[in-house]
Amino acid sequence: MSTNRNTSLLIAAGVAIIFGLLTVLSGGRALFGSEGARAAVGNAVPFVLWFNFLAGFVYILAGIGLYLRHLPAVWISIGIFATTFLVMLAFGLHMAQGGAYEMRTVGAMILRTTVWAAISLVAWKHIRKYPESESGA
Repeated sequence: MSTNRNTSLLIAAGVAIIFGLLTVLSGGRALFGSEGARAAVGNAVPFVLWFNFLAGFVYILAGIGLYLRHLPAVWISIGIFATTFLVMLAFGLHMAQGGAYEMRTVGAMILRTTVWAAISLVAWKHIRKYPESESGA
């Protein structure tokens, strides 16, 4: 097992877990926080907000799986990337139809999609080739 593989998987796992925790915290505050916290999100798009909040829990699960080098973490990561991309497309359609939105949501969705594309690539490259019994899991 190379140091590069260990390092890239540890970074991907750490990013996934931290990103998940931050997503759950910010989404929870926007959905369930005080009236002031909910007002601070502005023109949040409900389906995007709910998707991101719920996906945050899956980010954490994927991160733990990556850390443990479990093969299902590859498919979970790819699933997160794919569904995030689809939600971003639906959000784009919402914007094109004149729906209210915040510009920070555009940036956030691009960031989420890019991060999960990178995490999926690392997972695919380093875990898919190795059965769990050989990966130390």
